[in-house]
Amino acid sequence: MENKESHYLRELIRVLVRNLGLLEESEATCCGTTVSQCHAIVEIGRAKEISLNELAELLGLDKSTMSRTINKLVDSGLAIRELHPDDRRYVAIKLTNEGIKIFNSIEGTMEQYYQSIFSSIPEEKRDQVLESLQLIIKAAKENKYR
Repeated sequence: MENKESHYLRELIRVLVRNLGLLEESEATCCGTTVSQCHAIVEIGRAKEISLNELAELLGLDKSTMSRTINKLVDSGLAIRELHPDDRRYVAIKLTNEGIKIFNSIEGTMEQYYQSIFSSIPEEKRDQVLESLQLIIKAAKENKYR
């Protein structure tokens, strides 16, 4: 029975991801950036300043993949790298003014989108949905597939 239920969980999550389609379908949502660049912009924007290693860990990517993503953001004028004044081995990644505009646009669009989804869930089920998603995220982190 558990195999059937885990298959159903997989299908539900697959459909959820496809239906959310967040960043893949709408280039306008991500202002012309790739999905990975968009995720990086959001995390850099939220942190204000972050190292490559911290960003790679946060997004679950290896350092070389993250480095290529950051290179593209830097080349596009959306992010900068700054050497730490006290520790030249630490490179801080920050958004440029243009990067901040894109970050704010992404955050605003996503906030509206999820507000719409959340308000479509019956009020008495909202806490249950949030708790269930937290459990799924925790279980996924504990059983990372790679």
